[in-house]
Amino acid sequence: MYNSKITGLGYYVPDHVVTNDDLSKVMDTTDEWIQERTGIKERRHVNDPSETTTSMGVKAAKIAIERAGLDKSDIDFIIFATLSPDYYFPGPGVLVQRDLEMDTVGALDVRNQCSGFVYGVSVADQYVKSGMYKNILVIGSEVHSRGLDMTTRGRAVSVIFGDGAGAAVISREEDASKGILSSHLHSEGRHAEELTVIAPGMGKRWVTDILRDEDPNDESYFPYMNGQFVFKNAVVRFSEVIMEGLQKNKLSPEDIALLIPHQANLRISQFVQKKFGLADDQVYNNIVSYGNTTAASIPIALTEAWEKGKVKEGDVVVLAAFGSGFTWGSVIIRW
Repeated sequence: MYNSKITGLGYYVPDHVVTNDDLSKVMDTTDEWIQERTGIKERRHVNDPSETTTSMGVKAAKIAIERAGLDKSDIDFIIFATLSPDYYFPGPGVLVQRDLEMDTVGALDVRNQCSGFVYGVSVADQYVKSGMYKNILVIGSEVHSRGLDMTTRGRAVSVIFGDGAGAAVISREEDASKGILSSHLHSEGRHAEELTVIAPGMGKRWVTDILRDEDPNDESYFPYMNGQFVFKNAVVRFSEVIMEGLQKNKLSPEDIALLIPHQANLRISQFVQKKFGLADDQVYNNIVSYGNTTAASIPIALTEAWEKGKVKEGDVVVLAAFGSGFTWGSVIIRW
């Protein structure tokens, strides 16, 4: 049985910066109000009609593949995590295969929202460890800005989210002491409606219903979040799944060189940091600059941290996420 490791990382964010002050011009909010509740100062929004979830994912993927020292022909499989695909179907995995002009490799789409990248890495890890594939491309990419209610009505959600993409190449590693040590995945669907977009969906409101009614007050296709409830669950599940991973590998919080949490809310990250007694240099946060980019947040943050020299050989790196579903998970890595 093989082991797997991350051999290449890349990210891409749009050039267009949207500050809290910019948002205050289109909705009743302030920079102080947003920072106090989320820690966010600015985010990126696509400003080019040709820029999509797939196109950003492709840009991040090219960087990751090059840094892995590979050619696109070396990639055996594609895993694409997003909640904002270019089309309702097909998913963006096959669009990446097309746009990168790759061989007819398999492409899998992961719909686990904020936990999507962690789930994708876990799947890639198992495929590589089994010997089925040697090099897998895992992408997390989101275009939130085109689907947000950018009015006072939607401010509780809309101020949080940004656009961006991150990618990683997961490759075979012969040394069992290095690479991805374990992954841990969970879900609790009874809370599905606490963080959701109801429409379009076959169970509630499909596109034909929306077009027929033409109701300007129909909020079913905008994101809904029970913020306090999500926060309370997130801090518990984050802590549980991080500890689960540490115990599995006979590690303690003191062994963590760097925790990369999903960038949902700076207050959540700070709560988890305090609970585990981690110093500031043991946790990497960049939500202040990018907002919550859902499936893209961990690969963007991990890539930034690596570029800044915060991830070194032999380090224990922990990835952890919680989000809609509810789903949550962690990945323990020996770099």
